Amino acid sequence: MASNTLICGDRALDLSEPVVMGVLNVTPDSFSDGGRFQAPQAALAQARQMVADGAAIIDIGGESTRPGAEPVPEQQELDRVLPVLQALAGRVDAVLSVDTSSPTVMREAARAGAGLINDVRALRREGALEAAAETGLPVCLMHMQGEPPTMQDQPQYTDVVAEVRQFLNERISACERAGIPRERLILDPGLGFGKTDAHNLRLLARLDELGLQDRPLLVGFSRKGTLGRLLDRGVDERLAGSLAVAVMAAERGARIVRAHDVCETRDVLRVTQAVRNAGESE
Repeated sequence: MASNTLICGDRALDLSEPVVMGVLNVTPDSFSDGGRFQAPQAALAQARQMVADGAAIIDIGGESTRPGAEPVPEQQELDRVLPVLQALAGRVDAVLSVDTSSPTVMREAARAGAGLINDVRALRREGALEAAAETGLPVCLMHMQGEPPTMQDQPQYTDVVAEVRQFLNERISACERAGIPRERLILDPGLGFGKTDAHNLRLLARLDELGLQDRPLLVGFSRKGTLGRLLDRGVDERLAGSLAVAVMAAERGARIVRAHDVCETRDVLRVTQAVRNAGESE
């Protein structure tokens, strides 16, 4: 990576060591915490707790992208996201990220204090590239095969690692053509998005083979369905599996781990980094 610092609006995000992105869903139907933080004051309290627990980024989402989720009208997404962003801006000591694919939401969120755009569709909606470029904010580009309503209907790959790598490289090129410099990009292989359990595990095992080491990698696998099937655990019983993934992702080069359980995730990342530092100092 050319630089360990990512400029996110008026904040500098230090990625010299892996950091935690805390999940703050302001939707009624997200798979894990839907409906709990829609009110701005509840969202503010949760965001403050996540920062106290060690989150460097708070990722605010107004449209569920769980498997089977239907698209949300743009105005409804704005009505969910903007009041929360306005409540958090200047009151939370973290980068505020907006989890959206909507060009209008990107623009309005940037005006309301967002410092990062996190797009599961990698700026493929009409007008998204232009909107993201206008904001001047960093963007996380995620790989997803298909769309949330149908993405888990028999996803197929010849070589999932090679195809994800090719997709991300193509999106980097599209961003550069649109005026978004490579230095402003974060990459996410999209574990759980249009992938079988075997695809997810293969991508995680070979994360360091994506060949995109000059850009920071984000991995989000917190509480996801693969862990539930692998461990035979409900959504609220997947902490140990989520932490195992966080450690493996960091060992394979991830600089951002997106998580619901911030305190525990921060702890395992600190231990992982301490061991790495000790090894490098010998």
